[in-house]
Amino acid sequence: MRTGTTSATSAIFAANRAQGAVTFDVHQADGVTRRRHLHESGSLRVRFPSPEAEGLSAVFVNTAGGVAGGDRFDIEIATGEGSRLAVTTAAAEKIYRAQGPAARLSIALKAEAGSHLAWLPQETILFDRARVLRRFDIDLAESASLLLCEIVVFGRAAMGERMLEGEFVERWRLRRGGRLIFAENIRLDGGIGEKLASPAIAKGGVAIGTALIVPGDEALVERIRGETKSFGGEVGISCWNGFAMARFCAQDAARLRADMMLVLGRASGAALPRLWLN
Repeated sequence: MRTGTTSATSAIFAANRAQGAVTFDVHQADGVTRRRHLHESGSLRVRFPSPEAEGLSAVFVNTAGGVAGGDRFDIEIATGEGSRLAVTTAAAEKIYRAQGPAARLSIALKAEAGSHLAWLPQETILFDRARVLRRFDIDLAESASLLLCEIVVFGRAAMGERMLEGEFVERWRLRRGGRLIFAENIRLDGGIGEKLASPAIAKGGVAIGTALIVPGDEALVERIRGETKSFGGEVGISCWNGFAMARFCAQDAARLRADMMLVLGRASGAALPRLWLN
């Protein structure tokens, strides 16, 4: 009886997992970026606010209200030659406690010659015992540019909630002109709260972030380092292989968000999505 009950529960759990996928590309027409092809399925949606002077903005909405164990979401975005696209999310994405398999998130970004792609989602918040596997595959033409940020928050400190245990796994692959220029795998699992408290990992920080800037050089690095006194958390930046990367760690999400906005502002003359300023 117990085995049958367990099997029935597992079947119900699997049948109620959310899935969503969005694939779209943009192109330049008469000097203006416009949407070309779009495919949506499941609980993931993308909306395009009023057209801008030259570029285009896209806002992702997860109608499932968050991500739970066993959910799967896939995003594929391509920017055509000379186009400009900025992508964000309507709100912070919440990763809830997983009773079974981990949630899986896959993001594939492609930018063709002379195009600019800004991937600027709001924070990803992990609840206690959340489990998530996330991968980024980024393919840039040699003359394309990229501004990318990701912020991960372990628990909601403002609500007195901490992430004690769980699983957070990320895989990053960045190619430029067909050449792999950055690859990284990150894994935090088991007693995540205890590990974050370690001086060698986060020294008690509960928010981490990454910014990728392509192209990026020493002049950009020095410009950002000039803001050191303004940072509320720890920020480190370096460049190699023609791109710059900034790493962030802070005691709370608000402090890290402010640091990220400062770095992104120095890296690009373009304004951040309005949703970041609400």
